[in-house]
Amino acid sequence: MSDETGTADTSAGPAGSELRGDGAAPGPRPEPLRFFGTSWVHHDDGYAARRAAVAAGSLAAAAVSCLVLRFAYEGIRIAGTGSFVTVLVTATFAICSALAFRNTWEGFDKRLDPQRQASLRGLLAIGFVGSLLAWFFRSLTEAPGEKLHREEYEKAREEYERRATRRTGNPSKRKRRR
Repeated sequence: MSDETGTADTSAGPAGSELRGDGAAPGPRPEPLRFFGTSWVHHDDGYAARRAAVAAGSLAAAAVSCLVLRFAYEGIRIAGTGSFVTVLVTATFAICSALAFRNTWEGFDKRLDPQRQASLRGLLAIGFVGSLLAWFFRSLTEAPGEKLHREEYEKAREEYERRATRRTGNPSKRKRRR
């Protein structure tokens, strides 16, 4: 597996061979997406149903999460902590949700820095509603992360094809120019 593209570059045999030993075509393999596997490549194997399920599931999870946050808000209000604490907690969840939405949305289009992600883990956990909403909105148009993975997969396929077409035949049997 390549660290950069996430695709495996496994060619077992000559460049012109049709299939590897495991029955798959030679060259890079698509990286599976969460909930979609590799169905995003050809939009087969229940791709549309999976997208609908991800959209419905993320929206339902966001709605339930908002209900739970509403109960927490009511608990703070009943406790009589004052308006400052209530505003502070509400602002914290709103800001963290907005940042989590943005971070999740950007993660669908480009690879994010793992160290930055680790440092934002707490903030993203607080803003989980924003992440769920990002999943919902992205799944309305494509599988979340499909654009990024498709670009990387197509680039890896092009590079593989260039390498495979350059190396045809046995180089030791070529005639030398004089």
